[in-house]
Amino acid sequence: MVEKVPMTAEGHERLEAELKHLKHDERPSVIKAIEEARAHGDLSENAEYHAAKERQGFIESRIQDLEGKISRASVVNAKDLSGDTVVFSATVSLADEDDKMFTYQIVGVDEADVSEGKISHISPIGRALIGRKVGDEVEVKTPRGEIYYEITKIEFI
Repeated sequence: MVEKVPMTAEGHERLEAELKHLKHDERPSVIKAIEEARAHGDLSENAEYHAAKERQGFIESRIQDLEGKISRASVVNAKDLSGDTVVFSATVSLADEDDKMFTYQIVGVDEADVSEGKISHISPIGRALIGRKVGDEVEVKTPRGEIYYEITKIEFI
């Protein structure tokens, strides 16, 4: 059984754009760089050749990784959802014990970026929020100890 990879529609589009860029821009340019480096003769001490081959290996590996994730994607569009429970792709507003406000969207692993307010569904906060409702208090275990939040709003935007 193939394990589905949950991701938002925006995250799916970003992976597809990266894959297209790698296949149509990066791959052809690294092949050209390898051909040019080969033309310089002795490959054993040709730094440009070895760097280009290393870059080619990285590109091909990333292409395979992206193709695998895209083929297993389970795309969730937050705008298609509703309800009063935190689910994947929901945007959740929280207040900590000092009434400091935080807003996070629950996203897939490859989309997580705390600086953009996007946290993975498998992160400690993400796991603590899934299935909860407005008014619920959640406890999040962190390396610095437990942190308590109260859910103040759930949106599907």
